Amino acid sequence: MRKIIAAINMTLDGYCDHTSGIADKEIHQHYADLLRSASVVLYGRITYQLMEYWRTILEKPIGEEDMDDFANAINDTPKIVFSRTLQNLDWKSATLATSDLNTEVLQLKQQSGKNVFVCSPSLILALTKLNLIDEFQLCVHPVIAGSGLTLFKDIKEKIILNLIKTKTFSCGAVLHYYEPKKARKVD
Repeated sequence: MRKIIAAINMTLDGYCDHTSGIADKEIHQHYADLLRSASVVLYGRITYQLMEYWRTILEKPIGEEDMDDFANAINDTPKIVFSRTLQNLDWKSATLATSDLNTEVLQLKQQSGKNVFVCSPSLILALTKLNLIDEFQLCVHPVIAGSGLTLFKDIKEKIILNLIKTKTFSCGAVLHYYEPKKARKVD
């Protein structure tokens, strides 16, 4: 059975914005490796359209090994996009979801193979509410953005997580690996 892993960058004040983090060589390498370890990555429309930027680097490499490598990794990784407005996709490694989020993720989870990564704030929020996230990988950058999209807006119940490990990057970002605590079974 595959794990469903939420992986996202955020600022110290809790905002998710791909332009607010520190995108250095070490961070790019980490996420290129993460993409290579995935069976599939799930995106919402907005994040998917942001990630299409990497296709321009794929078409015209910029000569920075880390960015060119990340562009190749994201291009090669299968992507499923959840959108109410997109009718088709022209990125060969991307497909539109054919079921609702809950059904699609439960089907992916039951398959064998590498883990499924969820990399859009809206999908992470929805899957957290559905209790379908097996692991959170939250990379907190030493940046105070002041505004933006918060990751866990609208969560009404307390969710306690177990810290599995951390990874510190030279830029000061810290990646926190968490698993949701499972409710104790009463015998």
